[in-house]
Amino acid sequence: MYNTAYHKEELNKHSFLVTGGAGFIGSNIVEYLLKYGAKKVRVLDNFSTGDRSNLQEFMENPAFEFMEGDIRDPETCKKAVAGIEYVSHQAALGSVPRSINDPVTTNEVNISGFLNMLVAARDAGVKRMVYAASSSTYGDHPGLPKVENEIGNPLSPYAITKYVNELYASVFSRTYNFHTIGLRYFNVFGPKQNPNGPYAAVIPLFIEAALNKQAAYINGDGETSRDFTFVENAVQANIKAMLAPEVAEHEVVNIAFGERTTLNELWNRICELTGTDIKPIYREERVGDVKHSLANISKAKSLIGYQPAYSVQEGLSLAVDWYAKA
Repeated sequence: MYNTAYHKEELNKHSFLVTGGAGFIGSNIVEYLLKYGAKKVRVLDNFSTGDRSNLQEFMENPAFEFMEGDIRDPETCKKAVAGIEYVSHQAALGSVPRSINDPVTTNEVNISGFLNMLVAARDAGVKRMVYAASSSTYGDHPGLPKVENEIGNPLSPYAITKYVNELYASVFSRTYNFHTIGLRYFNVFGPKQNPNGPYAAVIPLFIEAALNKQAAYINGDGETSRDFTFVENAVQANIKAMLAPEVAEHEVVNIAFGERTTLNELWNRICELTGTDIKPIYREERVGDVKHSLANISKAKSLIGYQPAYSVQEGLSLAVDWYAKA
């Protein structure tokens, strides 16, 4: 992966911190930064959802540093940002169902942990902090495509935590002149995304089922649609947002491909790629799920120069290859 450079300046002058760097999106960001010669790439992770195996290939790289720790501890956050210019904050407890089952822990990690990182980055004089925001913030707003300034009521504890991140970041911009950029991810998928566990995302579950010649479970009638986004597009957004010219305030941008795919279409595409022909098993809708999601990505294009390089079909093909070999 990463045959295209998404940055213009040399990375060997700069130091980066990736929180949640052992996770799915975080480890892909780390891979990119090290491939293109970043001076220092530090990862902070507590392995609650991340995986040590995602970092294994970087351990011998002299530019790589690993720090085991939890963003819920302010001192840990302070140590993590020491000597760092750019922060990509990916550490969070994802998953709507997880947040419904355990709202307290989701709140502690995603809100208290986020605030700890904001304070630490501000106090350390970090040049730019970019953070993982979420399309869940759009809640019950019916409009499509989703535009950044029109949101509805949150539909899950997870969505509340991600919206609070944006509110805190906005207040830090106005009060302390510390300007961050939030990336509202839309259903990111790709290599290193874990298909195991109770909160696995739909694409790795579908791919694993297809590779094992088993039926996938689809929640609802399969006409639920999402703007599925290949992980390399999310990596590009992080790199461009960290290195973007100075911003005068807190900004939030949608990170997606800008195309809707239903769960039925998704399963059919994965079946084609894996040579499988199995009918899915339909079950009840999930609580807290939004029926349709589609992003307007024009703000990301104009603000940070984001240009998604991989369509859903191209991303699925690469993801299927990766899972088949993993």
